[in-house]
Amino acid sequence: MNVQLPTIADVIAASIRIAGHAVVTPLLRSPELDQLAGGTVLLKAEVLQRTGSFKFRGAFNRLSQLNADERRAGAVAWSSGNHAQAMAAAGQILGVRTTIVMPADAPAIKVANTRGYGAEVVLYDRVRESREEIGHRIAAERGAVVVPPYDDPHIIAGQGTAGLEIAKEAKAQGLTVDASITPTSGGGLTAGVVLALKDAFPGVKAYTAEPENYDDHRRSLAAGAVQKNPSVEKALCDGLLAPYPGDVTWPLNRRQLAGGYVLTDRDVKDAMKFAYRALKLVVEPSGAIGLAAVLTGAHNGRDKVTAVVLSGGNADPATFIDAISP
Repeated sequence: MNVQLPTIADVIAASIRIAGHAVVTPLLRSPELDQLAGGTVLLKAEVLQRTGSFKFRGAFNRLSQLNADERRAGAVAWSSGNHAQAMAAAGQILGVRTTIVMPADAPAIKVANTRGYGAEVVLYDRVRESREEIGHRIAAERGAVVVPPYDDPHIIAGQGTAGLEIAKEAKAQGLTVDASITPTSGGGLTAGVVLALKDAFPGVKAYTAEPENYDDHRRSLAAGAVQKNPSVEKALCDGLLAPYPGDVTWPLNRRQLAGGYVLTDRDVKDAMKFAYRALKLVVEPSGAIGLAAVLTGAHNGRDKVTAVVLSGGNADPATFIDAISP
């Protein structure tokens, strides 16, 4: 694809656009977690972001740049839930009609919230149908703008504002970030956050956190070329099921990342339980997977400062109760 990759200047510009709309989320510490890790763990609480996930950053950055004609025509997106809610909320603020293509098996709370922000929801079967084909068809019929969940320079730049905030707060505490862990699906959050962190801390080692059978970034890094996932069926980490790294995200991530971690459903549930007990936070499975990498020891945080993004808190109630139950 002949696409201009985002730069740190784009991330800084995005931070100006979203100011006053997105929440500057806290960077949290837990003495218990630091002791377990043998180092310092900084947790970026995007569960407290508007719409409950980091996705609002990228969605608002993208929609705020539409011209008058594009705003009137509206925007179309596809998402399992968090990008959907973010697009709907950003569209509501900016007066842009949004249509979201969502899997029929998406968590009910995410579908309800998306509709609650005023978006039109079109459901599809994630095994038999292509959300991209459906979305492009609707956009063509309406003359609407397509806003993909991660494979867009403006989306990546918007997500990168979380990395700017991590760097600013870490420096304010006199800390140098040695490593970062981000939940990774298509790679937009990872690409943007690491872009910002490497500008602030050139020596930072960045890692992905992915669920079993959906570790396309880890395998792609090892192979030196894009690898696809074997399945697109429903899984616990419903927000991390992209089939392969994006065309825009991969060129950034292949040069920025040091490696990746693969976590089991049990690992993720244990991380959700820890976040609830020790941090008093509700973290959805996809949002807890980076924390799981620290808790399991998959990531060696000893004598290091590690930044971990808790990317979302839109947990299905039944799933959350199951995770935190004894």
